[in-house]
Amino acid sequence: MEIDDFVVAPRSKRALRRYKDKDLYETVEEVFDTETVMAVYYLMRRGIIDRLYGVVSSGKEARVYWAKKGNEDLAVKIYLTSTAEFKKGMMKYILGDPRFENISRRSTKQLIYAWTRKEFRNLKRLYKIGVRVPKPIFVFKNILVMEFIGKDGIRAPLLKEVANNLELDELERILDIVLRYIRLAYCEARLVHADLSEYNIMVYNDEPVIIDVSQAIDINHPNAQDFLLHDIATILRFFEKLGLKVPLVKEVYELVVNTCKKRN
Repeated sequence: MEIDDFVVAPRSKRALRRYKDKDLYETVEEVFDTETVMAVYYLMRRGIIDRLYGVVSSGKEARVYWAKKGNEDLAVKIYLTSTAEFKKGMMKYILGDPRFENISRRSTKQLIYAWTRKEFRNLKRLYKIGVRVPKPIFVFKNILVMEFIGKDGIRAPLLKEVANNLELDELERILDIVLRYIRLAYCEARLVHADLSEYNIMVYNDEPVIIDVSQAIDINHPNAQDFLLHDIATILRFFEKLGLKVPLVKEVYELVVNTCKKRN
């Protein structure tokens, strides 16, 4: 049974408890607790999505599903609400972020809801200033709906997956764009990605698309400069290994910071 069977499943909590479809629960039990299932129904009743299909990508923290709204492809990212490892991994990004000051750190579920809203707001800030990210559509509880980067349910490849097949001039062009996005994010959106690598950059229609921005932090975060340096170093190291001549990390860092100072 596919995920899109939710369309015909019960739409109330009482009915959901009576719903005994074993195949459905075997399919979704790892990521969909009762509250998450009801949140999916809410998105359908609101007309945000029409149908939810299979998994596009899966990680320890979340799963991304292909969805449809009319003829439009959408990506639905659903964060797991019962993983202790996720809570441990997110703390270095939460500490010092004012958006989490009023959130109880004892409640993993409330932290994840706040984390999901944070990714939605980060996407909005980046999309608004011209950084190519998935267009944010809607956020509710632990569910983020956004533009699907790919076609017909097949996601675009990651930079890691296609880089070895690209010519040096094409790699240079992509690197220039990514470095420009780092500067734009820092100066205009006032954000540092904080986990940028070849694993969270897609290549779609020959253009890089930055993904997974949940951990992105404001430039006033106490660790923002360290994360910025790390992002730059990681990207330059990847392209250098491919045979590209790259600038020094310090040069790129100073360019980003000084550009921002001049604009302000």
